[in-house]
Amino acid sequence: MASALYPSFKQLLLSGGINLTSADIRAIIVDSADYTYSASHDFLDDVPGAGRVAVSSALGSKTVTSGVFDAADVTYSSVTGDSVEAIVLYHHTGTDATSELIAYIDGITVTPNGGSIQVQWNASGIFAL
Repeated sequence: MASALYPSFKQLLLSGGINLTSADIRAIIVDSADYTYSASHDFLDDVPGAGRVAVSSALGSKTVTSGVFDAADVTYSSVTGDSVEAIVLYHHTGTDATSELIAYIDGITVTPNGGSIQVQWNASGIFAL
């Protein structure tokens, strides 16, 4: 699976339903053996708990410049569990059934060993429209 923005997020963004710089945006590192991207997925309850290896706190230093969304790098501490092959960004509302999925980012491979995992976003931003 290639990286993608969830279609429901595109609709939300185009209708003015979310402000990425002020919303609580979080990142989950996921095991692709337990979660497979689907364009029909719209909320966090579509990502099974078994697929969630670790969840970040709210992303910091978020910016939107020239159609590019970016944020500070993320560190997950004391990570154990299944291997990680992707990241899912989502808008945290406190309830899985209302937390909108934003992006699926693949192309990573890491096996947790109890230490920290740092995600360094691409220098050109997390995603662009």
